[in-house]
Amino acid sequence: MYTKLKEYCSKRVPFSVSELELIDKYFEKNILKKKDFLLKDDRVCNFIAFIAEGSIRHFHVKDGVEKTCDISFDTFWVTDFQSFTYDTAGKMNLQAMEDTTVFLIKKQNLFKLYQECSKYETFGRLMAEQVAQRATEIAMSLSSEKPEERFQNLLKKQPDLFQRVPQKYIANFLGVSPESLSRIRNRIIQKEKS
Repeated sequence: MYTKLKEYCSKRVPFSVSELELIDKYFEKNILKKKDFLLKDDRVCNFIAFIAEGSIRHFHVKDGVEKTCDISFDTFWVTDFQSFTYDTAGKMNLQAMEDTTVFLIKKQNLFKLYQECSKYETFGRLMAEQVAQRATEIAMSLSSEKPEERFQNLLKKQPDLFQRVPQKYIANFLGVSPESLSRIRNRIIQKEKS
């Protein structure tokens, strides 16, 4: 059942077969329908989840307006790190953008897994570094790139993005209106044709 997660883990850390079987013991499968929430704000996030298939939008609400912070796809990890780390009410919402399957591990089980096999601590550190790097990339992109550059970078990394996520959420993530995003797309298409 957890084949995709086991394959992902074994590419990063040399786990034995018995060590990989611990995934069956500590992770839970969760199937989300499109628009279902994995996490809502004002709740404590007590899990880390691996997206086996699908996509999750990370957003918070400011002055009644949703602000998309990220969109994660297959083989990404999702959580609200601040809430998870400090056991405080979170500010993040995690919502499925399409039918999505995640494998999640609750905080108390994560610590048990670390005790049972120290290689998972190494793996956990690598995943935390990956998430931190992604957050840094997004922050730098928002502060230093024009929307058109952000759009082109997003398309390079996720070429099937527009087939999987509604345009309004992509525009929100890029910090532009859906109309501006349409203009950017049209400009890029025109450049490619000429």
